[in-house]
Amino acid sequence: MKYVLMFIETEEFAKEFEAKGPAEREEAYRRVYQWFDDHRDKISDRGQKLQGRETATTVRLDGGALMTTDGPFIEGKEVVSGFTEIDVEDLDEALRMVRTWPACPVIEIRPVAEM
Repeated sequence: MKYVLMFIETEEFAKEFEAKGPAEREEAYRRVYQWFDDHRDKISDRGQKLQGRETATTVRLDGGALMTTDGPFIEGKEVVSGFTEIDVEDLDEALRMVRTWPACPVIEIRPVAEM
């Protein structure tokens, strides 16, 4: 079954990451790359890191009217910062996989719709 993992940063996590020195940030990225390597047989799309929330544009379709706003699509202190697609047996396997995620503190797991 295919799932998309959406990696969600909190404001607190982002501030803590920015406060790290270059060596600490490099080590954090190394752990993320290692996680992807450890699970490469289940990852069907390597995924991407998204640019910061300040670069987002939200489009709302309301009764035929198109409204666009700058900023993330949700009001709040958490934003999707990256994503990847995985192909695993079931949700339990996805949960085991994300248990070892070394970066941002929230992960949304969502099944990919079969079209």
